[in-house]
Amino acid sequence: MTADAVPLPPAPARAPDLDDEFAGGRLDPRRWVDHYLPHWTTPDRSRARLALDGAGLRLRIDHDQPDWRPEDAPLRVSNLQTGTFSGPVGSPRGTHRHRPGLRVRTATPLRLLWAPSAGRVEVTVSATRDPGCMLAVWLVGTEHLSPGHRGEICLCEVDAEAVGPDGARARSGLKAHGDPGLVTDMAEVTVAGDATRPHTWTAVWGAGGTVIGHDGVVVRRLAQAPAYPLLLMVDLFETGPRGPAGDYPKTARVHRVRGWSGAA
Repeated sequence: MTADAVPLPPAPARAPDLDDEFAGGRLDPRRWVDHYLPHWTTPDRSRARLALDGAGLRLRIDHDQPDWRPEDAPLRVSNLQTGTFSGPVGSPRGTHRHRPGLRVRTATPLRLLWAPSAGRVEVTVSATRDPGCMLAVWLVGTEHLSPGHRGEICLCEVDAEAVGPDGARARSGLKAHGDPGLVTDMAEVTVAGDATRPHTWTAVWGAGGTVIGHDGVVVRRLAQAPAYPLLLMVDLFETGPRGPAGDYPKTARVHRVRGWSGAA
């Protein structure tokens, strides 16, 4: 830690409400949904490609993996998230309406496996250097209580092209996504270390403020925070040229996730 680095506040002394090291040989359905926003598409397109191999969870993009939605191609994704919500087929109601015109294609029941309105989350990941890929960690409004609950805390978005042997650039901050109570505030941050090895991204939010950290050091401090349920998403995207390109599978790893609901 450099002399001018500001440490994150310590984690709560109590046990986490969510704690997973992905060591059991299978994904725990009490903690995770292995689909990316399944209500906006169909199950064959939203389902994650993944493996648990003793070194955490390996998110994959495979050669034969379809685009998440044909309209958004090229966009292939393997994702974990801690809940789901949608309205009926054909409706515009659903978690993370991140672009206009979305309509539900697969009705998805309300499942809130971990979706606090304030809290702390620590996500230890290894990023990818596979061309055309991005690793992202987000907290997004569930929208089940109100369609205005659309905000997102972006812990990190790390493009493969921004990963070097001794450091990486990442986008981090907050996105309003149409929530009138929030203002989008994203910035590029530079973090030390080989991002393809395990590093921990942290968000602490509540009482009108958000702190984002990397390996125990504050990288963003924002004077705003969503004040409604947020679910966690950890994603590996491929947004490269149309159609498969390069070597497959393209991968990133999730090593551990810890989350505390409520004020620290």
